[in-house]
Amino acid sequence: MALGYNLFHADTPLVLIPMPSNDSELQAQARNILDAIAFTPFEYCQPLSREFSRLPARPGIYAIRHKTDGLLYIGKTKSLRGRFSGGHKAFLWAWLDKYNDEDVRIALQVIPYWGNPALLLELEAVILRATEPPYNAQIPTER
Repeated sequence: MALGYNLFHADTPLVLIPMPSNDSELQAQARNILDAIAFTPFEYCQPLSREFSRLPARPGIYAIRHKTDGLLYIGKTKSLRGRFSGGHKAFLWAWLDKYNDEDVRIALQVIPYWGNPALLLELEAVILRATEPPYNAQIPTER
């Protein structure tokens, strides 16, 4: 697994994501991405804000995480900043569940190959099946 530097915290490694060429590489990559978004220390996750200016305007897979309850929602997007600056239903649900906004943050993994939407959809599906976050309304079935 290649490591790079995290754009948000220089002391936290960011996993560089090569394009998988077969199903076992896809499964391994999904596990690496899941590890990155699930086990990044909470204090290194991105806090909620109005503009989300610290999020990159790049494609990625992200998780809405609660400080003690863990993963709440997992998704993919063409632009991490754009996805959140327009609002997100997981924030409404967290508010309805009476979570303190300081206890909800965003963990993310930039993905360099957005040009292959089927691959990203499958990566997201593998991660969703492994975690079943409570705010994801639909968990894709195995293909």
